[in-house]
Amino acid sequence: MAGIRLHVISSLVLVAVGKCARDPSVYVRKSAANALPKLYDLRLEEHTSAIEEIVGILLNDQSPGVVGAAAAAFASICPSNFSLIERNYRRLCEILPDVEEWGQIILIGILLRFVIARHGLVEESIMFFLHSTKSGKSEKDGEASKISNKEDTGYGSKNDDFGLGADVSGNIDLEFSNMVSRCYIEGPDEYLSRLSYANTGPSELNVAQFTSGKSNDDVKILLQCTSPLLWSHNSAVVLAAAGVHWIMAPMENVKKIVKPLLFLLRSSNASKYVVLCNIQVFAKAMPSLFAPHFEDFFICSSDSYQIKTLKLEILSSIVTESTISFVFKEFQDYIRDPDRRFAADTVAAIGLCSQRLPDTATTCLEGLLALTRQEFLSSDFGSVDGEAGVLIQAIMSIQSIIKQDPPSHEKVIIQLIRSLDSVKVPAARAIIIWMVGEYSSLGETIPRTLSTVLKYLAWHFTSEALETKLQILNSIVKVLLCAEGQDIQSFKRVLNYVLELAECDLNYDVRDRARFLRKILSSNLDSQGLEEETIILSPNKDLAYVLSGHIFGAQTKSSSPEPINYRFYLPGSLSQIVLHAAPGYEPLPKPCSLLRDDNLDQGTNGLERARNSDSFDTDETDSLSGSLDEEGASDYGSEHSISGSNVSGGSNETGSASEGDDNTDPLIQISDVGNAFENQLGVSHSGSADLGELISKRALESWLDDQPNSSNTSTSEQSQVRISTARISIGDIRHQVKSKSYTLLDPANGNGLKVDYSFSSEVSTISPHLVSVEVFFKNCSSETMSDILLEDEESNKDSNSADQTLVATDSSLTSHNNVPILVPIEEITYLEPGQTAKRIIQVRFHHHLLPLKLALSYNGNNLPVKLRPDIGYFVKPLPMNIEAFTDKESRLPGMFEYVRSCTFTDHIGELNKDKGDNLVVKDNFLVICQCLALKMLGNANLFLVSVDMPVSTNLDDASGLRLRFSSEILSNSIPCLITITVEGKCNDPLQVSVKVNCEETVFGLNLLNRVVNFLAESSLSPL
Repeated sequence: MAGIRLHVISSLVLVAVGKCARDPSVYVRKSAANALPKLYDLRLEEHTSAIEEIVGILLNDQSPGVVGAAAAAFASICPSNFSLIERNYRRLCEILPDVEEWGQIILIGILLRFVIARHGLVEESIMFFLHSTKSGKSEKDGEASKISNKEDTGYGSKNDDFGLGADVSGNIDLEFSNMVSRCYIEGPDEYLSRLSYANTGPSELNVAQFTSGKSNDDVKILLQCTSPLLWSHNSAVVLAAAGVHWIMAPMENVKKIVKPLLFLLRSSNASKYVVLCNIQVFAKAMPSLFAPHFEDFFICSSDSYQIKTLKLEILSSIVTESTISFVFKEFQDYIRDPDRRFAADTVAAIGLCSQRLPDTATTCLEGLLALTRQEFLSSDFGSVDGEAGVLIQAIMSIQSIIKQDPPSHEKVIIQLIRSLDSVKVPAARAIIIWMVGEYSSLGETIPRTLSTVLKYLAWHFTSEALETKLQILNSIVKVLLCAEGQDIQSFKRVLNYVLELAECDLNYDVRDRARFLRKILSSNLDSQGLEEETIILSPNKDLAYVLSGHIFGAQTKSSSPEPINYRFYLPGSLSQIVLHAAPGYEPLPKPCSLLRDDNLDQGTNGLERARNSDSFDTDETDSLSGSLDEEGASDYGSEHSISGSNVSGGSNETGSASEGDDNTDPLIQISDVGNAFENQLGVSHSGSADLGELISKRALESWLDDQPNSSNTSTSEQSQVRISTARISIGDIRHQVKSKSYTLLDPANGNGLKVDYSFSSEVSTISPHLVSVEVFFKNCSSETMSDILLEDEESNKDSNSADQTLVATDSSLTSHNNVPILVPIEEITYLEPGQTAKRIIQVRFHHHLLPLKLALSYNGNNLPVKLRPDIGYFVKPLPMNIEAFTDKESRLPGMFEYVRSCTFTDHIGELNKDKGDNLVVKDNFLVICQCLALKMLGNANLFLVSVDMPVSTNLDDASGLRLRFSSEILSNSIPCLITITVEGKCNDPLQVSVKVNCEETVFGLNLLNRVVNFLAESSLSPL
């Protein structure tokens, strides 16, 4: 029953769930726990407290099966209401090993969040170590974080506690680990957004936000109860338990998670990949954990490529001087692997190992140079991309090693320069040419070879690839700026020659680069002598020379890793695998945030009474149901009173009033839609207001897509999403609406009598269930017509009294439930030639869409006619504001929501009408809004709630334009909401998506089809 998404029975279902929560049967209580998230998903605010109360009762259950289901309900309903956990914390920890496996995962996360929010982080854990040593690291200029500068990289001696002695810098990468811990608590998005501001430092944690893991009983019992779960058969449970120990356990006890995680590497490939993604973070933050177990990360032939790359990255993170020889032997086999993409990754891993262990740089260089000299890598790689990738990675690894100490690797650079003639891969050649320009002044041998190398590059310039050409231009400029002595004139001639070739190149990037270099180096490329040029420089030449020196002569800095590498999420979460916040992900709560909540115990007396009561009797059930019904009724009544008092220009009364005065209000009234949490967004401004009053500050910020005062805003304000739409209020357009007219009788068939009808938006004075239809009788003949009467074909024709025909009551209209009923109208006695008479007939269609058979009598003749109903007038306007609309719409999801699309073209003719003669420029968005609103209001009896206009720089794109209409069904007063969303360019046919939310399924679908049909029809008459 909880799965039936009907609000009318939700109160009854809630009472039943509350009774089942105290049922003697375990399975009944578990079913009650599973039903609570479905009830909560109906978004009934008046039931929230009752649902949370039932969750607290189920969390206090003695059955592990019920507790697991209750934990899932808690996580989806009230994950931040830690008062429910505080009362049952110890018992939940004790029952944790007996809960079903998937319930254990959820319960572990709940208990971890509660402990952090209640007691904070543990002083002896890795989290406290990171925060307490960050300031010290900054004072020492980061020396402690550079493991490569330590002589002993064996991660501590055997006498230390798992290598955690005084030299902690060899065990933990402080910078990386601090980043991980910050992302755990703040969330990667908030952490990165805070770091994006130059003057904003990391938020320091107070020492009072940490607790001792040795003296805190709550922390100890959590670690004790999760320790057995490290050897669970479920890999997800093991990861969840390992995450608790990684965050909360003292550093000497973190080693407990190593062997369970390594044991999971024997499972399926999917589980192995997930485990390796988490081990990768652990190993980078604390390499000493997995360093003794490096052999477990050797590659197997059955491993997928993704698993191989993860293992390579972990190996390069945990390698030590004692294990580097074994790892290099493995790498030699990996390089010969048939999968050349994996071989290229292995070469990159060799470069990472050399960076971590500088003493092995010479050995790595010898192997990488031998790899570049191999005959199969020196051939043309036009069709072998894998071999080219290996060569590129080898050159890049050599480049990274040379950057650490360029003077000691002069011979390596010379050897790479000599191999230019044999290396054919463009990317590899570009890297070597970059080294020529970067280290042109290094040592004594390289400067002497520059003239020959530059001439060689100039000779082969036309045959090089794009990236190589660009690098040749940059390198020659670097050489020229750093050159001294007699070689400058030679370098100038080479540069002039290359620039002339580049200016005639087929690629526009090369041509643009050449023009840029010639312009900025104009002072260096003059034909004057070097002495005169360097001694006497004009101000413009001096400026160009300085600018070129800053661009091409500055020393390169180590590039920062990609931003994606900085995103870290909680261990075992889906977000850690996909590297972005998956739906439902939440970072850890702020440490000790539960202590600062003054209202923590508010509203808990009812739960205590429910826990202490022995039974959940019928009287309590009835009282709960009655209170819920009364709350629902009061909310519904207040909602109607609010919406009724907030009627805008779409109502009939204001429409008739403003018909004579069109200039009372501005046509468009812009209001603030920048903050989705603010109330009364549709407040309009007066027509006499100036521009500052017409557009609020936040609306202007939304138009300009600006974020002012970003450095002063709080964290919560930065996390809110800015809506890129502006809500406009079209003035009263009811007087512009033209009702569509239909022919009931043609003059040719009626002997000169023409009868037309159109549906009216007026509400019947007899009964609210009746639809008003305006009927126009016109005498097109030359003779007078008499006794004109329109009546139901099956009515009693013997009734001649006009007084009796005019009497109709609501009770008489409800006597025939399945047959449309026509209220009798007054007879037209005479109709002169050319004269037109109007009558209003009122019909109760009972949702029938078949034509209504009528009898038209005049001059003694009786003709059968058919009146075709329009479902668009089976509803009446329901005035409401945008808040009430969105609230009702949120209550009608799923099976009560129907969507169709169509093509709308009426606006094209209006935009093109008088386009050349009219000097006034039409606003495209306004024209589209008018066309859609008039088409909707002219074919259905609706209330225009709001119009949302997209805010973007492209004024020709109408995508995102949204109109909302509200109404209620005449027969049962059930709300019916219509939302129209526009996609496409303004001057092209628009794709219109129509969404109807209504509890009456059949009526909603029929209304949707009707709306789509008349929107797709092309309107021949202009606005």
